[in-house]
Amino acid sequence: MTILLINLVQLAAGILTIAILADVFLSYFLPPYHKVRSILDRLLYPLLNPIRRFVPPIANIDFSPVILVFLIQIIEMLLVNLLSRFV
Repeated sequence: MTILLINLVQLAAGILTIAILADVFLSYFLPPYHKVRSILDRLLYPLLNPIRRFVPPIANIDFSPVILVFLIQIIEMLLVNLLSRFV
């Protein structure tokens, strides 16, 4: 059971990381009103906005996606370590 939970945590972290990277990449090529971008924005803005409140853009570069990926990796590592103790 705990191995299944570990796999789910890793899968969720991977999917979220890919969604963040896709949103950053697509922001250079697709207009903001494109359907794919609007779906990704609706999913990711609730996670990115709190970070943006504390970390403003530096030289017009938004570092909040990088910070979010870093936080996701830390949370994934902590949860996997915690769950692996129950195996």
